[in-house]
Amino acid sequence: MMKIKDIREHSIRLAIGEPLQLPRFVEAELENGINTTLPVVWESIPPVLLEQSGTVTVEGTVKDDEYPNPLVLNRADPHVLKHTDGYYYFTGSVPEYDRIVLRRSRTISGLSDAEEMVVWTKHEEGEMGSHIWAPELHHIDGKWYIYFAAGTAEDKWAIRPYVLECEDNDPLTTRWIEKGRIKLPVESFSLDATTFEHRGQRYLVWAQIVEESCLYIARMDTPWSISTEPVKISSPEYDWEIQLHRVNEGPAVLVKNGRVFMAYSASGTDDRYCMGLLTADETSDLLDPSSWTKSKEPVFSSSESNSQYGPGHNSFTMSEDGSKLLFVYHARPYKEISGEPLYDPNRHARVQQLLWKPDGTPYFGEPGWKLDTAGYKAKLRITVQDATASLN
Repeated sequence: MMKIKDIREHSIRLAIGEPLQLPRFVEAELENGINTTLPVVWESIPPVLLEQSGTVTVEGTVKDDEYPNPLVLNRADPHVLKHTDGYYYFTGSVPEYDRIVLRRSRTISGLSDAEEMVVWTKHEEGEMGSHIWAPELHHIDGKWYIYFAAGTAEDKWAIRPYVLECEDNDPLTTRWIEKGRIKLPVESFSLDATTFEHRGQRYLVWAQIVEESCLYIARMDTPWSISTEPVKISSPEYDWEIQLHRVNEGPAVLVKNGRVFMAYSASGTDDRYCMGLLTADETSDLLDPSSWTKSKEPVFSSSESNSQYGPGHNSFTMSEDGSKLLFVYHARPYKEISGEPLYDPNRHARVQQLLWKPDGTPYFGEPGWKLDTAGYKAKLRITVQDATASLN
């Protein structure tokens, strides 16, 4: 449980007869100096109190956003996009690794039981024939794109990044065009491609094995091709990045508070799977490895108390009201796995709020954390004055 330390008291001044607009959110200080906003339900105010000069104090009950946990069963590597059409779009790896699915909803919670559409299936031979992994949905220059990794039908470990394109307004269609493989200078195991735009330039970030799985970045000239030499910005070096396998993968980018944050996943996909964080100044050269600093400890790892193991491969999105950043990730509900972790089907998609430290860096908390709002009340002081009096 995350505890509330203090809730800021709000105040409003208004003239007699002026409509009252109650704030929908209050500012709260949590443990460790973490600040956030919380939705609030105010007590009813007798109208007569607003028809005469004076001060009225009203209390409100703070709420925490409740999302289904898990959000979507058996969908690893979850990616959620909040589009301008008002819908949330969801995709993720299916346990069979043989197809790409999409679902949508007006709300985050609605994704749990939204109808799921198969928009593309693997080839029976050749490229894109096996291990269909980690799809991501993006909307770029008026078109939809899906980035995903795939092996060949003959060699499931010949993993490379691929792109699909759709010109329809509705991406839940089978009219997707294969733009093919993203050509990289070095031919080796490559996956988890993501894209983002920053300061008018589009970038591709992905994981690639050249001796070990590292993160690379390059500029793009089209949504399916890079235009600069790849630059390695992170390699597994800490103990928590080399458990079972030496892995940095699953990058997800967030630009906020004057910085570019890149969450990524590390180690093998059992309970030791976890997340680290790279940070760069937003004005720096993102293709310069020295622009990036790495967290010395994982920022998100297994929680025995909440029975969530191996959390990782996240994406970022906004809450319905736009007040909070959320991150969507996968985790298993148990620690012990029989056989190869990649083929255990129970990595479920989950969602929770991303909090912020006083220094402007993200605080992920632990998987499945809850906010203890019991006994905490918000207070609002309303000062009502005659219209002829100064409201200053």
